[in-house]
Amino acid sequence: MSDPIKHECGMAFIRLRKPLRYYKEKYGSSLYGLMKLQLLMQKQRNRGQDGAGIVTVKIDLDSGKEYIDRQRTNKQDNLKELFENIYAEFDGISKKHLEDPEWLKYNVPYTGEVLMGHLRYGTHSSNSIKNIHPVLRRSNWKTRTLALAGNFNLTNVDELFEELISYGQHPFRKSDTITVLEKIGHFLDREVQQQFDSLKQQGHHDNIELTELISDNLDLQKVLRKASKSFDGGYVIGGIVGNGDAFLMRDPNGIRPAFYYYDDEIVIAASERPAIQTTLNVFFEKINELPPGHALIVKHNGDISVAEFTGHKEKQSCSFERIYFSRGTDKNIYLERKELGRTMTEMVLKSINYDLDNTVFSYIPNTAITAFNGLIEGIGTYLNNNKLEEIFALGPNPDKVKLGLILNKSIRIENLVVKDLKLRTFILEDNSRNELVSHVYDVTYGIINNYKDTVVLIDDSIVRGTTLKDSIISIVARLFPKKIIVLSSAPQIRYPDCYGIDMSRMNEFVAFRALIELIKESGQEELLELTFNKCKTQNTLPVDEIKNEVKPLYDLFAYEEISEKIAKLVTPENINCEIEIIFQTIENLHKAIPKHTGDWYFTGNYPTPGGNKVVNKAFINYMEGVCDRSY
Repeated sequence: MSDPIKHECGMAFIRLRKPLRYYKEKYGSSLYGLMKLQLLMQKQRNRGQDGAGIVTVKIDLDSGKEYIDRQRTNKQDNLKELFENIYAEFDGISKKHLEDPEWLKYNVPYTGEVLMGHLRYGTHSSNSIKNIHPVLRRSNWKTRTLALAGNFNLTNVDELFEELISYGQHPFRKSDTITVLEKIGHFLDREVQQQFDSLKQQGHHDNIELTELISDNLDLQKVLRKASKSFDGGYVIGGIVGNGDAFLMRDPNGIRPAFYYYDDEIVIAASERPAIQTTLNVFFEKINELPPGHALIVKHNGDISVAEFTGHKEKQSCSFERIYFSRGTDKNIYLERKELGRTMTEMVLKSINYDLDNTVFSYIPNTAITAFNGLIEGIGTYLNNNKLEEIFALGPNPDKVKLGLILNKSIRIENLVVKDLKLRTFILEDNSRNELVSHVYDVTYGIINNYKDTVVLIDDSIVRGTTLKDSIISIVARLFPKKIIVLSSAPQIRYPDCYGIDMSRMNEFVAFRALIELIKESGQEELLELTFNKCKTQNTLPVDEIKNEVKPLYDLFAYEEISEKIAKLVTPENINCEIEIIFQTIENLHKAIPKHTGDWYFTGNYPTPGGNKVVNKAFINYMEGVCDRSY
């Protein structure tokens, strides 16, 4: 993606199902679980640039011993910092003790059987250490202690916060993370109290025995069902109870991704499947996707279940995960991204008038390379079919020279655009800074035939269009092509996201800015005020009745009209060649990614009622000149 945006957090969970000595004897390390967690997080580092943290829980530790340990950091190189701090706890320990996992468990932090890690990509609020997961809710009762981490955004935090107040609580901070922690914690407390009261009525009087029985009978499925009843948003939330019970829950629409694997030694879960494959070296087919509306629950005794905690809804997994956010080392994601490029073949051929001799293909580094490969395969198929027709046209005794010319036809592929080192520009005036920013990318000179060749560049998505205008188009135009065509393997991003991605302000989308320009040019500005009033009216309705009032504005213009206007908006002044922007279609998007239908940023079809509320609020903010996020 040429326009950088913040996006999804990463989850990592490990539960060791054997005694700790088992791993020392089989794998040669007393820190097997910790090392696997580090690798699991390292393979998802693309999901967290703002901070990282872990929490570990030791099962069946004696009273008076610290059984839960947490480490968090918001340093720039957060994963390195995190594990350096953790491993520092083992400095100075004798070799004898390092080889004794039981001694380590009782004497050194981070040597528990249950481990959870989190990589944070903040979508809002400051990046202070208090915002880094996991968050912790402590109690002297292990079954009331809760550590929580998640990849989520909820659209109705205000309402959930008011619910907490109605319970009689006084939350110390208003944020989605603390609200979720206290919401689940509240129903965990109720479950423990109900268990306690029930067992007392049955004649149990020994409180130590009661504590053990509560731990055995703790019903996390019921806790999660009650706690999540009002959740509106996309989420994967992991939690560890102080007694060692743990869970990973996924929203009922499956918006956010979650995968898991288990055998008789280990339970492991993560936001991305390849991370698990690499960490344990297991086959693709052995790793399961956590079903929407279900929770992976692991009891303190190691028992595993996958339980439904909320009602079934239509699965609408985030397609942007497949286009860009997740690492492309997942087999299915890799093939889908190739197909996104391949489906653009005919649009590109029409645009260049099928003139491959005078067209050079390249991509905007680096995430678009898979879609680029798919596009080239599609172009290659066309070229081969065209060669066959020309060869057959030569007859049964073809002229060797003509045959050779046909066989030598090829696609012109070049590495034209190269990302240069970031330049320090903070001390410069705006004009000087903009001049340096325009050189973030560099180009390969001498490849393009001046004013004759068309350059085709593919990007995986275009959000704001600022990098295109400020850097890429300007720098490619210095090659003096006849025309520059920029392809986006994703459709036009028209609407805000509210389920985890930092895309909540409508005026940042180049597609929205193009829409506004077209409305003004066509003399229909009164529709903006009309839509503004409709949005304000909608936001007074019950959330289930709210509809997206911005969609009718886009219906005023053809898809191609908006693309043409975007091309004009991202074309810098004094550019002499023609600029064309071609976006993926919604139809082809779903052909390429048939099992992940969440497309609300492109279509405005939100999977939860809160999405419609957010888009209307975002439009209100735009009209009022407010830069705040819309949820």
